[in-house]
Amino acid sequence: MNGTNSLSQNQTFIRTAAFTIALFMALIGIVNSMPTYGLFPPIGPFPAVVLRPLFIGAAVFLVLANSSFTSTFAEKWPNLRWLGTLVDITILLLTWWVLWEYYDLQISEEEGGFFDIEMFHFWVSLIAASLFIIISWKVWGAPLSIIGILAMVYFYTGEYWPWIFETARVTLPETSEDLWYNQGDGILGTIMGIIIFTVFPFIMLGTMLEKTGGGRSLIKLAVHVTKKFRGGPAHSAILASSLFGTMSGGSVTNVVATGVITIPMIKQRGFSPSFAGGVEATASSAGQIMPPIMGAAAFVMSDLTGISYLTIITAALLPALAYYASLFTSVVFEARRLGVEVGSENLEDPALKVSSQDYINLIMVVVPVGVVIASLLEGLSAAGAGMTAFFAIIPLSFFNPEVRKRPFMIVEALSQAGLTFGRLLMAIAVVGIVVAVLGATGLPKDFVILIDAVSGGNLFLTLLVTGLAALMLGMGMPTLPAYLTIVLILGPAMQNLGLTVLAAHLFVLYYAVASSITPPVAVAAYAAASIADAPPIRTAIMALRVGLVKFAVPFIFAYYPVILIVDVVFPEGQSFKIDEFLTVLFRLLVFIYLISSAVIAFDQRRLPIWEAGLRIGLAVLVMVTIPTIHWPATLVALAYIAWHQYAFAQKDKAPAS
Repeated sequence: MNGTNSLSQNQTFIRTAAFTIALFMALIGIVNSMPTYGLFPPIGPFPAVVLRPLFIGAAVFLVLANSSFTSTFAEKWPNLRWLGTLVDITILLLTWWVLWEYYDLQISEEEGGFFDIEMFHFWVSLIAASLFIIISWKVWGAPLSIIGILAMVYFYTGEYWPWIFETARVTLPETSEDLWYNQGDGILGTIMGIIIFTVFPFIMLGTMLEKTGGGRSLIKLAVHVTKKFRGGPAHSAILASSLFGTMSGGSVTNVVATGVITIPMIKQRGFSPSFAGGVEATASSAGQIMPPIMGAAAFVMSDLTGISYLTIITAALLPALAYYASLFTSVVFEARRLGVEVGSENLEDPALKVSSQDYINLIMVVVPVGVVIASLLEGLSAAGAGMTAFFAIIPLSFFNPEVRKRPFMIVEALSQAGLTFGRLLMAIAVVGIVVAVLGATGLPKDFVILIDAVSGGNLFLTLLVTGLAALMLGMGMPTLPAYLTIVLILGPAMQNLGLTVLAAHLFVLYYAVASSITPPVAVAAYAAASIADAPPIRTAIMALRVGLVKFAVPFIFAYYPVILIVDVVFPEGQSFKIDEFLTVLFRLLVFIYLISSAVIAFDQRRLPIWEAGLRIGLAVLVMVTIPTIHWPATLVALAYIAWHQYAFAQKDKAPAS
């Protein structure tokens, strides 16, 4: 009994300490990102050289406190629990030491000191990289950490590699500056700076929305709006996930937040458990491609490309709407297939019944988004806009009586944001290793040459390779690290074949997002499967089928940049033309109809395999860039659809057996 009490006390201490650190990180972030209005320097009262190691040090403590080796050893080898504690303490102290060495040298340089490269610095950088690989493995699993290990091995052995992978010989001390003592491409370099100074405010904003009632009210209102639709709760899942996901930025977070309400309702309406989970998973993952927030990806993209945030969300809007339109259409066809009619969910259930308070809570969604856009138009930085919105949502949350009764919910939201942020930083640290190696070896330039040689200058093959790489890298890891790593490696190859910078970045982002529903490591689908009580692989396959258009849309805007609307996506000498835009949009709608019905294998009746294949083939031909192909294909598709509707619409549409 005493042992149990001791363990409980230890857990309480760890949680309390983690909560304190999370709150500290959040408060520092608030001060640092405050809107300037002439009162503070652009990055606040704390210089970056202080904040980067400070945030990382706090994040490591927080992550180890919440996902410790002590608990792992206690679960698997109870007698060796002390060894897990020793590992935690060692990792924490070593991390703080290497961060101090980074800070000490950076301060010395700023004060006019000289960076005398020694073997000591090499060992510091090697230990630092190894620590973050270990922690990332503990938090996120093997895939990203293995990539980090391969990058390290390649960095130190590149001179012995064959073909284009051979690099110039490096001296070990010199590698320390590339890897660690560097605010450009190193572990604590530009990418880490973007996450700390830009993404953190939006993580806090999304968590506040979830914890203070705005997110739940959003879901209830979505259910209310779609109650007369044939797909009912499935459509509400799509609507709620798109709106909530753009703020939360996490596929699994979105699934858990919305799926606990929508998935049981979808099953109650008559849909299969795997379909319920699949719809929720694919809708939740796509929240990160839905403007205006895009899960903070738009702001990261803006920092990387130098393209304004408003330009990026304008370009991303139509492809995102097209994707969600395909989800709506797929649900309609599935409802037809099952003979599902307008249902009668128990909307009087207090968990679903919409009250006047839910409309009031909606203010916590609408106002912060409006504040972000207005702040950016006024010239604030992305971080400043995010923090301004965060300042707005705190007083707005008190419109919710639950928050007034228990104001501590706001502090808990900050704590959750800190934990989410700390976990993300561990992944970004490993991305920093990859970025450092790429910058030091010049490997992306060699990849451009290699891909050009393999594809023969064929844009389609280049896009295919890039999409597959993003899917493989993104499995089991956050979207942002997957997007950043792939776009830095393969982005130049796409641009070399005529794709503009923004189109290339959006293409990679789409596939990084799609990785969360792609087997075998479809994390969003597996989270949805656990709620739906459905087989995980079957749910992932259903999510893949329903979300098939997500894999096609990037190819469409790569070949038809006109649907991105903004001028920066057009190659030199081209511009936006309204007639071209309207014709592409029309063909895109035909494409969506054909694909959505084909993946469900149902329209007005069950589609035999040959007919589903015919629809997919026609859909591809409809979007081919050659007019002599796509216009005849479009006419054939329209005639075929009209025939199908006329021939089978009046017949009995009994549920499929």
